[in-house]
Amino acid sequence: MINKTSKLILAAALLLPLSAMATDLKVGDTAPNFKLQATDGHFYQLSDYKGKQTLVLAWYPMANTHGCTLECKSLVQKGHLIREYNAVYMMASVDDLEDNQAFAKEQKADFPMLSDPTKETAKAYDVLNFVRVASRVTFYIGEDGKILKIDDDINAETAAEDIAATLKALEIDKVVEDESASDGETAQVE
Repeated sequence: MINKTSKLILAAALLLPLSAMATDLKVGDTAPNFKLQATDGHFYQLSDYKGKQTLVLAWYPMANTHGCTLECKSLVQKGHLIREYNAVYMMASVDDLEDNQAFAKEQKADFPMLSDPTKETAKAYDVLNFVRVASRVTFYIGEDGKILKIDDDINAETAAEDIAATLKALEIDKVVEDESASDGETAQVE
């Protein structure tokens, strides 16, 4: 019987070459809808953002592994670069909710980390690899629900900067702040 640490080491070793695996989904395809629970206890679904915001969905292999920790830290430390755009970003894995909640708490994640323990959404996004975890692939999904970009060449250490640069290249609108809004808050359109 292999203990949990041995499984994690084995999974990490097996995952190194898998980050380059591409999905069968293509730019221009309608992204599969999903409804997954996040580390904050809420359920998120793609359709909630249709007509409102671009969604950045960053799949990662496994909570508490080296690369995933680096990616999460990047998004925590430099997430403000992404929040300059009319976009929302989330990480997703096939980990159980409890594992992701512990991971999110340890990393002080200030964004939703989605859990797909049934692996159905990972299958729909074609990111489930042969060791039954998600490959590291980031999807950029437009307000119309269409895939704008699929990035399977992720640098975990610069994930936030790279996402912000991609949002700029995709010409995603920046969030407009109303200078007359009190306390420097973003103005809300009513």
